[in-house]
Amino acid sequence: MPGYAYVALIAGWAIWLTPFLLARRQQERAKVIDRRARWGVLFVAVSYSLLWQGRFWVRVLPGWRFALSICFLLCATVLSRAGVHSLGRQWRVDAGLSYDHELVTSGPYKLVRHPIYTSMLCLLLGTGFMVTPLWLFLLAVVVFLLGTEIRVRIEDRLLASRFAERFQEYARKVPAYIPFVR
Repeated sequence: MPGYAYVALIAGWAIWLTPFLLARRQQERAKVIDRRARWGVLFVAVSYSLLWQGRFWVRVLPGWRFALSICFLLCATVLSRAGVHSLGRQWRVDAGLSYDHELVTSGPYKLVRHPIYTSMLCLLLGTGFMVTPLWLFLLAVVVFLLGTEIRVRIEDRLLASRFAERFQEYARKVPAYIPFVR
């Protein structure tokens, strides 16, 4: 794999991660937390680790794969920044609701209900196209989708319990984390 690909990957991951590191989160504990969503986090972590199991350093990187990776990495960085910015102090790692939780439907939340998960999928795809053999890449995507589905379903249940019909209407109109797929 050429040196510029390593630079692109490191830069993509660093830029994607920055909004999360700089985010101002609420200091008070959430009113409701569903810790079962941590299973989804575990699956997602496993999916990312699967990407690096091939011997990527000896592989030839075709130009089309590099270009596709860059496109996905760019989408990931834009969505991570926009998603964290739109959530503001409501962003948290655990699936939970604050005492003053609001239903965010603006910014990237107009396109998908969970744009941060969309950004994570783009990060996975951007990395996978660059470094992972196809069979391992497909396995990583399946494991990622499993973990993300766990989190999405738990978070959607929490939001529905708090915002009832308003969230149900939003969920009917806006896909979960893959644009244009309901």
